[in-house]
Amino acid sequence: MAILAGLLGALMVFFGVLFVLFRDDYRQVFSNRGVFRYAGVMFALLLCYELGIRHLIGRWLRQGRSVPVAFRYLNAFVETSVPSLLILLFAREVNPVYVLQSPASLLYAVFIVLSTLRLDFRLSVFTGVVAALEYVALSHAYLGAGGGAAAGTPFELPMYYLGKGAMLLLAGFAAGFVAHQLKRRVGNTWRTLQERERVLNAFGQQVSPAIVDELLKAGGGMASRRGLVCVLFMDIRNFTPLVENKAPEEIVAFQNAVFGEAIEVVNRNHGIINQFLGDGFMATFGAPVSRGNDCGNALNAARELVAGIRRLGEEGRIPSIAVGVGVHAGEAVSGNVGSAERKQYSITGNVVILAARIEQLNKDYSSQILASREVLAVC
Repeated sequence: MAILAGLLGALMVFFGVLFVLFRDDYRQVFSNRGVFRYAGVMFALLLCYELGIRHLIGRWLRQGRSVPVAFRYLNAFVETSVPSLLILLFAREVNPVYVLQSPASLLYAVFIVLSTLRLDFRLSVFTGVVAALEYVALSHAYLGAGGGAAAGTPFELPMYYLGKGAMLLLAGFAAGFVAHQLKRRVGNTWRTLQERERVLNAFGQQVSPAIVDELLKAGGGMASRRGLVCVLFMDIRNFTPLVENKAPEEIVAFQNAVFGEAIEVVNRNHGIINQFLGDGFMATFGAPVSRGNDCGNALNAARELVAGIRRLGEEGRIPSIAVGVGVHAGEAVSGNVGSAERKQYSITGNVVILAARIEQLNKDYSSQILASREVLAVC
């Protein structure tokens, strides 16, 4: 509706400029200049009509109501009949042969093309049918046996105006096909967005956008499966003494700074953070999507974590702290755990328990990163 209203406004300006530039030519063709006022009033009324219908439909949609089917067809009929009314108006002043070949008849095509935006095959075909029938009826009345305006010329032969009517009908079917394809592609895009939302909801905020895209390419399947995964645990050393005298807001700000860095590092290395543990977190590499170098990615993430948290301390964004990181690889079962109301992606197996214990061994060795033999063997 808005596009059509804009086009009508542009046409009013365009034909107004033409009239100013070729005023003498128009006077030779039209003896009664009042016809232009009538045409301008008709365009203005149609412009107001389109804006009014746009407001009405917008109000219905905001109220959650659908547009009645009968109203959609009635509106299409009114719009498509505008060129016919213009032809009737100008044919009173000029030979109908010229009017039926004038730009007024081309307006039918404009309405047929714009009907594709309704995304309804039948409505586009209906627009083409109305345009074809009205044009053929007017041509027969003015040019055919019942008219005589084109007597003695080829224009009085039915093949001319029937052929043009057939082209308008064909344009309606073509517009309907385009509308159907647009609707199908819009629907596919909508379903893709819904699938992406479903994947994001299933994984919460654990998954990086790159992994979401790969899950969607794979069909978004998240059934439980057994496979080799690499698990990383990180723990903040001396967390309790560090925060016991701080306000809750300070503790949250501290955690956000540390975990914000951790999320960026893990995402950058193609892993997911399965859960935060207050003073640490667990991350998985190789599930739900494997990049083929999961242990290497986990070790890179471990090094970047230590370096990133050290940098935060040097910049004064957090107190200077030490962390412990443990990395272990092995078989695990991965999949969604929970009910229809609440699900969480989970990794289950001894690999998780051993990775947590390896991380704790950093305290005994005064180290920050420990990786098992299984991880190093794969790397």
